[in-house]
Parts: sequence; structure tokens; C-alpha cells
Amino acid sequence: MATVSIVTDSASDLSPASAAAAGITVVPLLVRFGDDEYEAGVELSADAFWEKMLAPGAPFPTTAAASAGTFKEAFEGLFAAGTDEIVCVTVGSKLSATNKSATIAREMLPERTIEVVDSANASMGIGILALMGAEMAAAGSNAATIAATLRSRVPDLDLYVALDTLEYLRRGGRISGARAAVGTILSVKPIIAIRDGEVVQAERVRTRSKARARVAELFAERPVERVALLSGPGSDVEDLRADLMRRLPDLDPSAIVIETVGSSIGPHVGPGFAGGIVLRRH
Repeated sequence: MATVSIVTDSASDLSPASAAAAGITVVPLLVRFGDDEYEAGVELSADAFWEKMLAPGAPFPTTAAASAGTFKEAFEGLFAAGTDEIVCVTVGSKLSATNKSATIAREMLPERTIEVVDSANASMGIGILALMGAEMAAAGSNAATIAATLRSRVPDLDLYVALDTLEYLRRGGRISGARAAVGTILSVKPIIAIRDGEVVQAERVRTRSKARARVAELFAERPVERVALLSGPGSDVEDLRADLMRRLPDLDPSAIVIETVGSSIGPHVGPGFAGGIVLRRH
């Protein structure tokens, strides 16, 4: 039986502890604060990222894709350690060049079996697929079967995040200053989603409590298999979890994981967000 290893990137927001427990290798993206550059999750933890971003006068962070060389090094290290096949689950190809880097790295090792899966998602939308892949690998599935299954589940992922402020979307160049100002005056709380691999504004709600409740309502609209809730400064993640459990009384609490948002979507959502990702039942 072939030994299959699962690889993902740090945009998955899988914590080092969660990744290690599942046997998942995480390739770091880069995050920059001014002239300072860090490997996300390696040189800069999720908590340290927030500390830096929210520090008074801090430069706005930017991210850069992981390089093909970094993926190649990770792949070769796993093969040297005895892995026979690899499944690599990446951040959506429309959101980052990281998927392209992983694909190039795969092409640099043509004699090896490496499947690259485009999650078409971000944060724990990637992480949920990687965790599923690790479970399948542990159960004895080969890389081709794992990759085919994960690709078939991509449409079942729904990401919804309610933002406390439009300021971080403005600072990241996603919306105009005028639009952000109007949103602040009206106390508008946008709910973002991912559609066809791209970030979109799904709805706008007038207060924070209503926005959080609406996210829970959207999650509970259709049957749910797994939930990954996102934590960060002021995210009220436990309140969202409790609300969701009330709406989905049949959902096993063990099907809900909580991870801290890092540098992948942190600069865009800012503090005080509420949201996560659900995997719908087939």
C-alpha cells in the first residue's frame, strides 16, 4: 500500500498543532510589514500577526505566494522520508499564485506521483479539504482517489464572514474610501463569501449582532457535514458556535473546529469579524 502525504499552504489557517496532529505538511506563504518579511506560521504565528497588524502606526501587511522552490523542497523532503505519493491542497488559484507554484513544483518532479488540488477557497476552506485528505490517506486511499474526492467536494464548501468594519477592505484596495465612509456612517456590516473562487460581497446587514446571526443562519440553510469557525481579535467565535449549535441540533459538536485567522485573510477582514466555512452534505 502506497504511503500518501498531504501538503497544504499557510493560507489554510491550519494551526501548527492541528497540522501536526493530522500529519499535514504546511508550506508557508510570505507576509510583509513594510521592509520586514516573514514566513507565515513559521517565523510569524497567527497571534503574532494580529499583534503586529494592530500595533499603532504599523504598516499595512501584504502577502506573497509560496515559491515553486519552496514546494519542491517540501515535496522532496517527504519523498526522502519515505512517502510514495503526495496530495497538495492549495489556496484558490484566483486568489493567489500559490497554486501555480505548487503545479510548477510538481512538474519539476515528473517521476513522482503528486496531485495538486485547487481548493477554489481560502482559510479553512482549504484546511477542511486537507484534513479530509489526511483522513483518507490514513485509511489507505491512494493519491488519485484522494485528489478526485477532494475536487468533487470543492462545490460543497461555503465561506461566510461578517466584517465589523469596511476599513480593512479599503486599506487593502478592495473598496473606495468613500464607500467605506458611507458604510461606517450607516453601520453597515458586509458579509463576504467566495463564489467561483473569488471573494464577493454576499449581503449587507445593519448591526454586528444581526450580522453574526445572519452568518449562522446562512450556515444552517442546508445540511452540514463539517464546520470550521474562524477566531481572531473580537471575533466572538464562541457566541457564533453556540448560535450555530442551536440552529443545527443534530450536528455533532466534534464536527466543529475553531482555528485562528492568520495573514492570508486577516488583512482583509480586520478584527471583530464573525464567520467560518461549512462543508455541505452531499
